[in-house]
Amino acid sequence: MVAAASLFAQEQPATSLPASQTDAESTPATAVSAQAVEPAGANRVFGVLPNYRTADASQEGSVLTNRQKLDIASKDSFDYPLVALAGALAGLGQWTNQSPSFGQGAKGFGHRLITNYADQSTGNMFTEGVFPVLLHEDPRYFRLGTGSVGSRVFYALTRVMVTHKDSGGRRFNYSEWLGNAGSVAISNAYYPDSRTFADNGTKLLMQVGTDAVSQVAKEFWPDIRRKLFHKE
Repeated sequence: MVAAASLFAQEQPATSLPASQTDAESTPATAVSAQAVEPAGANRVFGVLPNYRTADASQEGSVLTNRQKLDIASKDSFDYPLVALAGALAGLGQWTNQSPSFGQGAKGFGHRLITNYADQSTGNMFTEGVFPVLLHEDPRYFRLGTGSVGSRVFYALTRVMVTHKDSGGRRFNYSEWLGNAGSVAISNAYYPDSRTFADNGTKLLMQVGTDAVSQVAKEFWPDIRRKLFHKE
């Protein structure tokens, strides 16, 4: 799968810039405005899923500063609906008795709530902030916005494999995989029941898979919002 992803994510030529730029060759991408732009479909999908990393396709070719990358990661990590999401996952874990050492009752639920929130927040900070800064990659999800449903679903799912470089062009999404791998490694400190190599591999695939599915929701959310709630 990684080999296929590497072929799919082979570096593309940088997007051409407006003729008004005098040094287009030496500066293949433009810095985005310091003024925050609300993501397509507002800041939350269905009022729950943080949507701060979503950008319109027209913004491709722009470059975020390190501070802007960390700001996106912070908003996605510490937005209050994330606590509700962690609570839902904690409830599911309590029901299925995941991590038996946590126990049941209020204490077990509280333990699961905190650890699920830690999973979400560290994953977001690493994949959207820390590693994009270190690797000079763009953490944003650029909505396709047009085309058939199938092509848009495929595009959204495969963005966990492909990302934009700050210098222009595309490559394999190292930030997504290394960031989630780092989050999984840290989680071994508070998940004593699942520290094997197989357990860690499963958790990594689940976190990347969750990101892929969330991007499908982000791709179609503006359309759903417009049709159901008559909002742009």
